Amino acid sequence: MHRRDFLRLLSFALLATSGVVPRKAGATHPREQSRPLQFVFAQIRYRGGDWNPHPLAVTPLMEELMARTSVEASTLRHEVRITDRDLFSYPFLYITGKYDFDPFTQEETEILRRFLSYGGFLLADDALGQPGYGFDRSFRRELKKIFPDKEPGRLPSAHAALKSYYLLRSIGGMRMVHPYLESIQVGSATPVIYCHNDLGGAWERDPLGNWTNAVTPGGEQQRRDAFHLGINLILYAMTENYKEDLIHVPFIRKRLTR
Repeated sequence: MHRRDFLRLLSFALLATSGVVPRKAGATHPREQSRPLQFVFAQIRYRGGDWNPHPLAVTPLMEELMARTSVEASTLRHEVRITDRDLFSYPFLYITGKYDFDPFTQEETEILRRFLSYGGFLLADDALGQPGYGFDRSFRRELKKIFPDKEPGRLPSAHAALKSYYLLRSIGGMRMVHPYLESIQVGSATPVIYCHNDLGGAWERDPLGNWTNAVTPGGEQQRRDAFHLGINLILYAMTENYKEDLIHVPFIRKRLTR
């Protein structure tokens, strides 16, 4: 059973016992009126701090995902609290921020532990970029509560997430705090990947289509790398066996042979 199918079945089981149904992601974008939705970008809303430093970041990434791959997606971000019943409907969660945030409750910690242990994926994105302060300090604190016997380490350069669509040699972001990603490894699975470079700041456009943030020091190539990383991580989260399971497998094979 693939990760996405497992999470969906688990969600339905939870919802059946509670008598509620999953919420819809919101109003329909004009591009989506004739497109079936398969992927929704779910972002965690937490207490304290700044859970949404780049409110316009997701639509450009989703548009790029659909333009570059055969994945169907909602262009709208879905805001989700950890205790929401539909959390397990999403194989991919995103958490970001700049500042210290309130500790998760014991219930929230246990929910995230279950989500990540049963095949869910979490991308953490530090929008401040100051190790040991703000979001980084709070996120590491919560990560230690979720996985008390695990420590984040560098993601290997040969990891599947770095070649699930693009063959990545650099990771991008609004700023280059670190040239590497961190991750939590649980057996053969990597349920958490952590970027320090503010990916959302590189993805974000204003309503007129202009970039809202300069990207330093690498300019537009660094921005492209941030988009490519976002796409790779979404595809990695959608399947355990990315080479054989994705509907755009011919595109992946073509890229892997280059």
